[in-house]
Amino acid sequence: MSELHKFLFDGLPVRGMLVRLTTGWQELLSRREPGAEYPPELRDLLGQMSAAAVLMQANIKFNGALVLQIFGDGPVKLAVAEVQPDLAFRATAKCIGTVEAGATLEAMVNLRGQGRCAITLDPKDKFPGQQPYQGVVPLYGDQREPLQKVSEVLEHYMLQSEQLDTKLVLAANGDIAAGLLIQRLPIQGEGNLEGRRNEDDIGLSDAFNRISILAGTLTAEELLTLDADTVLRRLFWEETVTRFEPQQPRFACTCSRERVSQMLLGLGRDEVDSVLAERGDVEIGCDFCGRHYRFDAVDVGALFTPTGRQPEGAGGTLQ
Repeated sequence: MSELHKFLFDGLPVRGMLVRLTTGWQELLSRREPGAEYPPELRDLLGQMSAAAVLMQANIKFNGALVLQIFGDGPVKLAVAEVQPDLAFRATAKCIGTVEAGATLEAMVNLRGQGRCAITLDPKDKFPGQQPYQGVVPLYGDQREPLQKVSEVLEHYMLQSEQLDTKLVLAANGDIAAGLLIQRLPIQGEGNLEGRRNEDDIGLSDAFNRISILAGTLTAEELLTLDADTVLRRLFWEETVTRFEPQQPRFACTCSRERVSQMLLGLGRDEVDSVLAERGDVEIGCDFCGRHYRFDAVDVGALFTPTGRQPEGAGGTLQ
């Protein structure tokens, strides 16, 4: 069963979370059609992104979808993980070339330095004219060196965009996607960068540094094979840790026939009729869950009449 564990370090402005996506991650992978399975390197990238997106959504408690995207100029055109407020997650990727065995993040999406990471917060109940918030960072660090891990990209994003010192450890395989997040909390409403300039705060900075160093000793194998209790006990046995009731992330897709209907209406009658004439029906497949939606001539005719128009459904859009 997938689990998310939140915890605080008593007396210190440091919080942590540990996520283990098991059944949900396996279900996500099982939705791929035979012969269309992700290569291991891309599969593991998506798993790390899924774990990270769940951690970030749980961290901010945002009433809307958090969408984590990595895209660029390599064979992987786009990788995306989306998490809803109830920690329902989904993920997919578009590949336009061959992912070589052992390919790094740089080789998959950042061959010529055009790779980007975007984090979008899309409110569930938007005000009129309200647009989703999006932050974008390149896939290189302060010295313009290419970043090789999803964890490094997101640590850099959190420091540059949110001024939050963060340590992330991520790992994934075909059975589990897991992640550990350690984050320093702002002091008295100040950002962490400002706090680090305050000499009175040196002790608290040292505390975060000590805990993040301990977190960094966690290996991918340990993260993937050990249960949450064992991981936290081994890493932080000298710290007093307050833990909270675990939450249960799950795989779920927000696609629906109503959403597909809206997309077809957006294309227009002429475009849909041309597909109908060529193929006999219109078939739309969801990249996230593999579900197919078919519209025959009668469905299309009803769709483009005022009485037959489908209501807009809630949830995300097909990618």
